[in-house]
Amino acid sequence: MIKRTLAAMTVLACAALPLAAQAKAAAGGNEMTITGQVIDLNCFTTKGASGAGHKECAQACAKAGVPLAIVGSDGNIYMAVSSKAGDPQNSKLMPFAEEKVKVTGTHRFANGMHTIEITSITAAT
Repeated sequence: MIKRTLAAMTVLACAALPLAAQAKAAAGGNEMTITGQVIDLNCFTTKGASGAGHKECAQACAKAGVPLAIVGSDGNIYMAVSSKAGDPQNSKLMPFAEEKVKVTGTHRFANGMHTIEITSITAAT
């Protein structure tokens, strides 16, 4: 009985290690640079709208509070976030709405969502 209990505890402890590592990685993040297109998250995900013809709409939506995000060249959507409370990120992305950008910052993947805390953003060529 004791051997079974110890064996079960060992298996559970081994299974918990990857979860603990994942939680630590999500909290700390890693520096990365992504290239992608700034999108209006609402129109992109509900209507598939993007590109130069959608720029004015994306800017109007962003001014109204709709979040902008970046579709990376890897196909993932990255939400711009800040570790500071009440620090909106749309203002960093709005000048580049529906344009290609190169962003450097801290990437985190938590709860199924990619985020990036922007340290620099420039137009991509």
